[in-house]
Amino acid sequence: MLVIRLFAVLALIGIGGSIIAWIFTGNPKYRRWAWNCFRAGLVVLLVFLALFALERVFVPFA
Repeated sequence: MLVIRLFAVLALIGIGGSIIAWIFTGNPKYRRWAWNCFRAGLVVLLVFLALFALERVFVPFA
């Protein structure tokens, strides 16, 4: 759970920093960076949730 929280904080810092940089500079690469950070964070979150779900399914058989 600590890993998920740490990754979420890092993703939020990356997204927030990129959006702030995009607002101040107007450079679209920062908006793309924020979007890529968001997508990567979402994928990692879904993978962890899938692992937790699989654990709940397969642990009773062990």
